[in-house]
Amino acid sequence: MNVASPHPQSLAALQQRFGPGYRWRALFTVMIGSMAALFASTIVNVAVPDISREFALGQERVQWLSAGFMAAMTLSMLSTPWLLERYGFARTYSATVTALGLGGLCGGLAGSFDGVLAMRVFEGLAAGLLQPIPAIIVMRAFSDGERGRAMGIFGFGVVLAPAIGPSIGGVLVEFAGWRGVFFVVLPFCIAALALARRYLPRDVPPATRDGPQPRLDLVGLALLGVAVFALLHAMVQLHAQNRLGALGLIGLAALAAAGFVRHQLRAAHPLMQVALFANRNFSLASLVAFIYGAALFGSTYLLPVFMQLALRLPPSQAGAILLPAGLVLAITMAAAGRLADHVAPARMIGPGISLLALSFAAMVFLGPGAAVAVLAGWAVVGRIGMGFVLAPLNLSAMADLPSSQITHGASTINFMRQLGGAVGLSLTGSVLEWRL
Repeated sequence: MNVASPHPQSLAALQQRFGPGYRWRALFTVMIGSMAALFASTIVNVAVPDISREFALGQERVQWLSAGFMAAMTLSMLSTPWLLERYGFARTYSATVTALGLGGLCGGLAGSFDGVLAMRVFEGLAAGLLQPIPAIIVMRAFSDGERGRAMGIFGFGVVLAPAIGPSIGGVLVEFAGWRGVFFVVLPFCIAALALARRYLPRDVPPATRDGPQPRLDLVGLALLGVAVFALLHAMVQLHAQNRLGALGLIGLAALAAAGFVRHQLRAAHPLMQVALFANRNFSLASLVAFIYGAALFGSTYLLPVFMQLALRLPPSQAGAILLPAGLVLAITMAAAGRLADHVAPARMIGPGISLLALSFAAMVFLGPGAAVAVLAGWAVVGRIGMGFVLAPLNLSAMADLPSSQITHGASTINFMRQLGGAVGLSLTGSVLEWRL
């Protein structure tokens, strides 16, 4: 009896071809795509003042370049499990990386603010789809004793993007104009596509093997989109002192969120497995992820804009000042990943969140006369705190989940972090304009 040989790009064939080190090659492949997504997310922040001047925009409108990206990213990432089930790892990853690169290219060539904003939203949709994939790779390809190390190495690589992004962006803005920051993602996308072609499995997707094919929950996506964008727009209206309009938008967001949860409980193929929140560890990790996202993305937007508008620093100098904090974050995250295999997550997350809170509390007292060294020092303290949170947070969230729920768990925990990031970014943008 002849046994059919596996497809040359199947998971079994790739593992046989590359041996035990294959899992690290797969992790590196998805890490490059995540770096491209984070470059797209953070590098534009240093160009915000120049874009604002070119298109004669106020802070409340130009902040949508980042808030719109974050909102789209938040909205799309819950679709990742459906895409992986329907099309498999290689096709899903390659298509989203291609979309991210096209968004960066078209954004840099756009001739109006509306065109730039549309491409930022398009980039955000692609970046959101990419975010849960690395955590899924780690949970499925690595053993319990290796997951913390793998997450730490992945985190070290990924945080290099926001670490060096402002510095690269500052130089590009100063010497090549703001359009240059949109093109930075292209080399990463090209490299990620080449690696995906070689290392990501092209197994037959589970949804195409037998039985009815699952449908994307479009009703859930629509309800979630209304909730997220209504909430973010409400914050803008609060800043504009349109309290009645803001309250109406908050009410709309609450209704849409309630409708989304109700629909998820009844849907045959929900975007979010609401039952995951019955797990205490997962619920607490989701709350911490929301706070972490608000701090990470809020500060990533706030600091370069504050240094240019309040301290009157050129873009290249503003980016360079943030480089030490970013490098400290990368080193801390790598070390924390190794510790996470041996230390209880709570013993790492608690001190990390405390350092993050201390950094933010200290920055409340910084004004236009603040010394640059003091700002950079408190930024380093906050990044050390962040470095001790991410790896143990992801591991703690999914440690008790059955293997069948890991894909949904990874997308949901990333969703909570990005939702916190969207809210934190909108809040810091509004507070910054109010104080300036």
